[in-house]
Amino acid sequence: MTPRQVADVDWNHWEPEWRATLLFVFRGPEVLLIHKKTGFGKGKINAPGGRIEPGETPEQAAVREVQEEVCITPLGPEHCGELYFQFLDGFSIYGVVFRSDGFEGQPAETVEARPFWNRLDSMPYDRMWEDDRHWVPHVIARRPFVGRFLFDGETMLDRCIEEDRAAW
Repeated sequence: MTPRQVADVDWNHWEPEWRATLLFVFRGPEVLLIHKKTGFGKGKINAPGGRIEPGETPEQAAVREVQEEVCITPLGPEHCGELYFQFLDGFSIYGVVFRSDGFEGQPAETVEARPFWNRLDSMPYDRMWEDDRHWVPHVIARRPFVGRFLFDGETMLDRCIEEDRAAW
């Protein structure tokens, strides 16, 4: 049976195809976002992040991905939440979300991403993944969360966000 709701997915036996991270770097009333230039999510706006490599912790992967994508080193990453994505074509992603309120270096464009500072009061949700508007405010407010999402391609079919909870 093809799932049509988040509740239709057997999350107790669910295994992700990818394990990944996102890390939001804050600077006062701004957050560092990227225009994704390559790979999964190309053309969308997101936070820096990517796959967790074998032997890496999620935090190590998040820091490495920020360094590779925007040429800065985030300081003191804080775990914010977890994301579970199931796509109708069978693809699945587990994501660990972090935030950092400090960094070293100067953001720079790379082959993968073009970084830019964005005001927190004007998040470009219309150019981000459809689910972002539902959980990014938790990152901004430092409220732990677990989000589960069902997608058909780039269209979100259903969502469930457990607030003030982190399973990690």
